[in-house]
Order: sequence, then structure tokens, then C-alpha cells
Amino acid sequence: MSSEPSIFFTDVNERQGSFLRRTFVVGGAAALGVGALMVRLGQLQVVQADEYATLATNNQFNFRLTPPPRGRILDRNGVVIAGNRPSFRVLVVRDETKDLDQTLDLLGQLLPDTLNRRRTIIREVNAAPRFSPVPVKSDLTWEEFAKVNLYANELPGVMADMNQARYYPFGGAFAHVIGYVAKVSDRDVKAMKDAGETPPPILYNPGYRIGRSGLEKSLDKALQGVAGGNRVEVDVRGRVVAEDIGGSRPAVPGEDVVLTLDADVQNRALEVFDVESGSCVVMDVRNGDILCMTSSPSFDPNLFVGGVPTSVYRALADYERKPLLDKAIGGTFPPGSTFKPTTALALLQAGVDPSITVTCRGSWRTGNRTQRCWGVHGVQNMHDAIKNSCDVYFYALCNRAGVDVIADTARKVGFEQTFDIGVGNQKKGLLPTTDWKRRTYPKDPVWHPGETTSVAIGQGAVTVNCLQLAVMTARLANGRKALVPRLIKSVGGVERPSGAAVPDLPFPREHIEIVRQGMIAVANDRSGTAYRQSQLGLGDIQMAGKTGTAQSRDYGSGSRKSDVWAKKDHNLFVAFAPIDAPRYAVAVIIEHGGKGGATAGAPRAREIMRTVLLKDPEMLERIQRPPPPEPQGPATLEDPNFGAAPEQAVSTPADRSGTTVPTPELNPDPLQVPQ
Repeated sequence: MSSEPSIFFTDVNERQGSFLRRTFVVGGAAALGVGALMVRLGQLQVVQADEYATLATNNQFNFRLTPPPRGRILDRNGVVIAGNRPSFRVLVVRDETKDLDQTLDLLGQLLPDTLNRRRTIIREVNAAPRFSPVPVKSDLTWEEFAKVNLYANELPGVMADMNQARYYPFGGAFAHVIGYVAKVSDRDVKAMKDAGETPPPILYNPGYRIGRSGLEKSLDKALQGVAGGNRVEVDVRGRVVAEDIGGSRPAVPGEDVVLTLDADVQNRALEVFDVESGSCVVMDVRNGDILCMTSSPSFDPNLFVGGVPTSVYRALADYERKPLLDKAIGGTFPPGSTFKPTTALALLQAGVDPSITVTCRGSWRTGNRTQRCWGVHGVQNMHDAIKNSCDVYFYALCNRAGVDVIADTARKVGFEQTFDIGVGNQKKGLLPTTDWKRRTYPKDPVWHPGETTSVAIGQGAVTVNCLQLAVMTARLANGRKALVPRLIKSVGGVERPSGAAVPDLPFPREHIEIVRQGMIAVANDRSGTAYRQSQLGLGDIQMAGKTGTAQSRDYGSGSRKSDVWAKKDHNLFVAFAPIDAPRYAVAVIIEHGGKGGATAGAPRAREIMRTVLLKDPEMLERIQRPPPPEPQGPATLEDPNFGAAPEQAVSTPADRSGTTVPTPELNPDPLQVPQ
């Protein structure tokens, strides 16, 4: 058996050469590694030294955003109606708590009501950015604030501080028009992203609030301001150990907004509504300024700032009188007889002679349909029909104008319009036309004369809102300009345009005068529908008006009276004053008041108008002016009352009933009056 011989290196020099080669390879690799390391160290310490120094500083310091003070909202006289107030609050920082559940348990012993919000608190804490304080409870009492601070060392991650909270000092008086602020929701962030906007980092601050409704929402960007921030030094665990004052940036407050509203008038309006549901709008007929825009019943917007409890919100949302709805612009109602001045203007536009008379016997038949009047008025011309609110007169003559002319006239006085007043959610209402009938009822597209009779008295498909009624009244009272309402006087000191910077009304002045004289008779002729309820008791100042009662349902063959609130009639009243030089117009709607416009609407409009007039310095001077002295000396033959008994004395000027009615003075060009 043969075997292969083994080869052995026995030469010493050969073994030494192999070792030297391996040493050279390993040493070279080590040298290259050390060289590369030295190069990298040189790069880090020399070339990129400034960059990494900045990064190290950023790891040592954090910049924490602080919400800016929200801009104030003021009334026309500088009264704050939406502002900010100091508020004590307790916060939790998730990353500084050892055990969040245990911390909340301990906090619950100090503030028991936080236990009811435990789930919400945990959700908000988990959703907040790292090391971001999350409010657990706001508006602490001084005792609660002191108690939390006393036990702060035993509550890791818990702190108490003072911030500014949104505050509405008048509660519900301005709730609908001003709106309220609320926490930022995921939907808000998503909406911004969907609109192509980048949500600012301050939105993620748990204490930040945005406008949720009303002017708070529409003017949110102007009111927000610019967020500030505190540059704080933190340790390796992210806890604050010091503040870098030089690196901090103060927040910039939002802009102040001045409205045309008057806080006293607004409060009085809500007060006179008492428990009734409805709305009121007051306008200056010289420039379109809105002095009052209220909706009743209302709610306290302060409840929404910190997050309204679900039970409270549901109670408000489910209440049949709808306190969350802004009825002044978002609620539409049939105008009833307050629409008759508009119909009268349309008849005049169609060439109807205002002296034509119609005999009212309590009902009128159109085709096979008989419609009733609320009274038996006898012979009526246009003036009498407005004064007595005679339905039969308008039944008889409305088709001489036709529904399209009535609708066109109504649009020109302000109906079926939305106005740029800075508040959304306005409802246009409806003015039916022949074209509307064709589109809405394709199975019965023809407009029938009997449908015009309903429209003529503000019933049928006609619906309006309270702001539109006020605009109509203001335009008739002004007599010249197609006024538009103005709610926002200025933003950040920049004045908004006047509501009188508009074209003239497209009606002959004599037509407007005929309608106005009828409205003056409503409130000042003893046989007018609102004479007793319209007496202001302010010297020689008188008010013109128009009553309205509108059906809220089809009576059928039953009675119009009902004990069910939702089935009662609506009551309306519109007015302007003074009649000789109009300054203010008011519109009042009582939802399901069930008493008639003169009984439910007129007294409330009168009280609101009194407040407006008494606040006007010029009107107050006129009211306080002593009456002219009685004429002295014997009567002369030139005296028209010479030899007449007192009851036979002539009053000049007078309407046909003998009631002294000063001839209204049409306003001068509103562009020339002070804005």
C-alpha cells in the first residue's frame, strides 16, 4: 500500500516571508481604517462643527408655541361683547408622568369633577404632541388653584397656570350673531388639508380655540392673531429646567372688530321677547347700520368655549323653539300682512290707480275659491286697505299686477336676497313666480289667479326672514336709496363701506309716499290696526308701522286657534320712526305667538324703538324739548277754527279721519349724512 508524500516547508526564510505578508495586509487595513476615522473626525470637528453645534443646541432647547390673545369684538360705542378674561387651569404633560392613570386618580381626589371627563382627558393627552401640556380643567376657583399648587410636588407631570379664555359678557344677547369659539377638531384639520392649506402648528395646541359659528367663524383669521412661543431648556428626559428669554417670541393679539350693533338695544330686544320665540332686527334708515339683530330663545355661548357637555347640547338641539337657530337670518316665515306694502307698490308699478275702491264684505271669490278677510271693512282704497289691512282689496286687484310683477317688486325692496354682513347661514326665503311653478310642479305648471291672491297677502309659498323685513321697511322709510344692511363697522381699524353707498330705488317717489302714508295711518289713525300699541309716548315723535298675522298651517275646515304651540299663527310687525324724518326701522317676528301682529308684535317693536330713540342724542333733545306755547290773544277771522266748537276744530294737515299726520320728509341723500 503506497501513500502520497506530504510537503513541508522547512525553510525558515520561507515561513518568515509568509508572516510578513500577512502583517503587511493587516497593518495596511488598520492604517486605512485609522486614516478614514481621522478624516471623518476632522470633518465633524472642523468642517461641520457649526452644523452639529446647532443641532445639539436644538436638542437642548425646545420652542413651545403659545396661543395669541384673540381679538375683541366691540359694539358701536366701544362696549366689549366678546373679549378675553384670565382663567386658572390645571394641565397634564404625558411624558412627565410615571403613570397617567395614577396621576389622574390623584388629581380626581383634588378635583372630583375631572373623574367624569376621564375618558376625554386620556384621549386628548394621548393625541397631544410630546411634552405638550394638555388642559384637564379650566376656570378653576382660587381654592382649587391653590390646592393643586399645594400638592404639585406629589403630582408628577401636573401643573397649574393662568391663561386667557374667551368670554361673552352679555351671555345669550349676542350668541347668534357673534357665535362662539371651540376646540380644534380632526375635521377642522382635515378640512384645511382638503382645501390645500397647511395647518399651522398652533392648531395642535390643546388650549387653542377657533371660531365655530357667527362672526367668530367668518372673521376667524382676523381675530386669531399670531402665535408666540417660549424657548425653554430641557433635560435629557425633555423636562423644562429653564427658559431662554432672549429666544422667546411674544404672541401678537388678533385685530379688534367694531360692529354697528348697540349693546343696550340688543339686550332690550331679548328682554322684551321674554319666553317667546322669534327675532328682531333694527336698522338705521340713513346708512343701513344694523343696531340690533337678535334671536329668541338664545343660549349662553360661554358654555361652548371649554366644550359643552353632550347632555346640555342635546337639550338645546332638541328643544322645539330651537335656541341654536339664528331666526333673524336663518329662519324663514310667511310675512302675512307685512307684505301688503310691497304688494301695494307692485300694484302702483302696474298702473293701478290708488283711488280705486273695493267693497269688503268679509270674503272674496276667485274662480271656485272663496277667501275670507279678517274683518268687514266696507269701501276701501289703497290707503284704507293698508291702514285696515284689508285682504279683500288685495284679493280683488292683485291679478292686475300678476305674481311676476309682485315678485320683482319684492326683490327690489329686499326680499329673496342675502346680504354681505359677514355672517353666513342666511336663508333667502321664496318669492313664487310662474317660472317657479313650472319647475316645481311639472304636473300642474300653470299659475292660477287664485294663487296670486295668497301671495298678495304674504301667504302661500312666500317666505322671508326678519332681516329682509327690516331692509324692506328701511328702504321705504328712506324713500330714496336701495339700502343694504351693514353689521361690521371696522376690522383692525379699517372702516367698512356704508350701506347707503348704493343706487336709488327704482320706484317713483310718489308711489313710495302713498305706501308710507298708509303705514303712518296704521299706527296713528284711531281706526288703524295698531294705533293703541304704537304710541311711543316720546313727545311729538310718532311711529309708522304694519301688522301681520301669518298662518303656519292649513286650517282646512277647522279653527285657526290651537293650544299646540307649533300650530299657532306667527305674529309680525314692521315700523319706522320718526314719521316726519325717519331714522330707524324695526322688524319683529313672533314665532307661533298666536295673538296677532298688533297684540304680540307691535308692543315689542314699540319698546325696542323707544330704546333706540332714547339713545339717539338728537332724538333725546327733541323729546325733552318743551312744547310750543299756546297762542295768546283772541281768535281772528284768519283762524280756521274761529267760532268752531272744540270737537269741530280743523286739524292741519290731516288724513281723511281727521287725525293729524305730519307729512313725512323724505331723507336727503343718505350719502351726505354722517356715517
